[in-house]
Amino acid sequence: MLTSILRCVRPVSTSIAINRSLAHFKPLMDPDPSRPVEKAIRTKLTNTLKPDHLEVFNESHMHAVPPGSESHFRVLVISSQFEGLSLIQRHRLVNETLKEELSSCVHALAIQAKTPDQWRSNPTLNKSPPCMGGSRGGPTVEEKLNAGQK
Repeated sequence: MLTSILRCVRPVSTSIAINRSLAHFKPLMDPDPSRPVEKAIRTKLTNTLKPDHLEVFNESHMHAVPPGSESHFRVLVISSQFEGLSLIQRHRLVNETLKEELSSCVHALAIQAKTPDQWRSNPTLNKSPPCMGGSRGGPTVEEKLNAGQK
């Protein structure tokens, strides 16, 4: 288990994207090889959903995890494959695509799944709230992991 958790510790990527029109996007689909979890998320969503636009944000730095972790993500997926699907069906499709990551080192995944028409009419990316984390003021994740090995 420790190996799978440590596999998720990588340099932090931060990005902010607010109120942007699809027409002005330069695709952000090139994965950074130094971030294997982020790369896997991008690759799987791209191959499965053929998005018009995809953004993957590593928000781990906003939470009580070791620096460089890849455990908390936000994705924005704009795909015509979402046409006719309810919001819950879209989220299930994304979750099914990322089931391996969600069952191992991804602790949290925030999803915005829109059709191209929905994105054109409302090109906003929701902001994540600040972490109210269960680990704040308590032992760090690293301390908990070390304690579990004793």
